[in-house]
Amino acid sequence: MSVAARRDEALAAIFASAKVIPVLTIERVADAVPLARALVAGGVRVLEVTLRTPVAVDAATAIIAEVPDAVVGIGTILNPDDLARTETLGARFGISPGATPDLLEAAAASHLPFAPGIATASELMTVLAHGFQLAKFFPAEQSGGIKALRALAGPFPQVRFCPTGGIGEANAPAWLAEPNVVAVGGSWLCPAPDIRAGNWAGITAMCQRTMKMLQSR
Repeated sequence: MSVAARRDEALAAIFASAKVIPVLTIERVADAVPLARALVAGGVRVLEVTLRTPVAVDAATAIIAEVPDAVVGIGTILNPDDLARTETLGARFGISPGATPDLLEAAAASHLPFAPGIATASELMTVLAHGFQLAKFFPAEQSGGIKALRALAGPFPQVRFCPTGGIGEANAPAWLAEPNVVAVGGSWLCPAPDIRAGNWAGITAMCQRTMKMLQSR
């Protein structure tokens, strides 16, 4: 098996075990560990910490060090420098909202499991040309929703997706029912007001409810 194939299989295994990947935008380092513990307690172990705030790297580092049951990935990777930081801090995977040639070249040369973001057939062809067969479909609902994903499945039957963007508790089951979807991403499991208020019990309860709903389908 090639390096690219092993990388994709490793990422597919992580995503398939998760079903739902919370997209975390952490504004205070102090929230990182209790948030991760609340998610894990609710049955959600695979976490995407986005590089959207100045404290994101420190937050991810704290979770990796103090919440061993969490599988921590980094999201909002925009360039090769972001990818290098992701590798250095010991994250298990990386995700980008889109894909530039420079980022794809760096990711293709890396062993880090990585899901580049795509929204169109042309973008997906570029991703495939760099050896990636698991992609983030973003923004999912705004880019045509499930109908668009089904359309991509025609010419690209080998590609698997993690749709993110506009996905919540109500429509997550419909997305996950698609045969080319391995997981979905979303922020509904950890609303910003709950994080700011330290409502960790509420976040755990939301996770438990969501995971129970998905397991019953």
